[in-house]
Amino acid sequence: MLELIDEAVAAGARLKAAAEVIGLSARTVIRWRKQQAKEDGRNGPHRPPSHRLSSAERQQVVKIANSEEFRDCSPKQIVPKLADKGQYLASESSFYRILREEKMLAHRQASKPATCTRPKEHMATGPNQVWSWDITYLRSSVTGMFFYLYMFVDVWSRKIVAARVYNCESAEHSSRLLVEACVRQGIDPKDLILHSDNGGPMKGSTMAATMQKLGVIPSFSRPRVSDDNPYSEALFRTLKYRPEYPSMPFDTIETAQRWVDDFVIWYNTVHLHSAIRFVTPDDRHYGREKEILENRRRVYEQARRRHPARWSGDTRNWQPIAVVRLNPENGSKDNQNGNLQAA
Repeated sequence: MLELIDEAVAAGARLKAAAEVIGLSARTVIRWRKQQAKEDGRNGPHRPPSHRLSSAERQQVVKIANSEEFRDCSPKQIVPKLADKGQYLASESSFYRILREEKMLAHRQASKPATCTRPKEHMATGPNQVWSWDITYLRSSVTGMFFYLYMFVDVWSRKIVAARVYNCESAEHSSRLLVEACVRQGIDPKDLILHSDNGGPMKGSTMAATMQKLGVIPSFSRPRVSDDNPYSEALFRTLKYRPEYPSMPFDTIETAQRWVDDFVIWYNTVHLHSAIRFVTPDDRHYGREKEILENRRRVYEQARRRHPARWSGDTRNWQPIAVVRLNPENGSKDNQNGNLQAA
């Protein structure tokens, strides 16, 4: 096994990934090498725990769970009801574990079991194909009152295409801002996919009617799963952790809007974004990144020719990222780099 792992690492794989494929952890491999041993030397328990449930108690758990009185109850209801009768047999987790081992942990109600389907994968190969948007709070000087920042970002280029501060959450505000963003970008909305979470302003009737009228394709996150809208969430974190972000609340909505406008200019035109090979969103959005990255590649090639001993392999990858995926499916790969395009 160590020889196989060494062969994979020599070919460029990481130790952790190579070890996981063979069923080990990286720490186990490191320990084996230090001990010059070819087998796992860990000493686990040699006998079952003395306090485990007996066979009779396990059968009693199964019998009670399937009895006429409790067959329609979950273990979370069975255990308290037994306690009310002065009886304790096992914990809820033990009930679940035993029923799972007996292949009896199944959905029994007449309704369909709850499902949690991942959102459909959306792929962007250029600007203005997939947008993401969300709303975040900005503190006001009045305790308990907030301003609301609506922000639309292009998933492929990371360019902020619209950012407006309002005094409330409203589907009317979001629909109006969407129309303004489409006009400002000069795009045909019928080619646009707009992703958001499940909030009221995102799924309100006014917003839905506007998207249907424009021909925009809607996409929504799963309820209470913020990872399904990663681009907007990451953008808000960048915004609120900027050194320039005010430590004090905004006095007026105009003050908040001015600060947001300054941030948008910095983010789009100055900020070198780590996920797009450290070019600015504007450079990528308007097609200037190829020249910039090609120049960087030439600089690195010249440096390697001057001092070849300092380079053990290829120079840094300055190839543009061709494909960006929103909520990628398992196994989705960048069609040029061969790398998983993680959100």
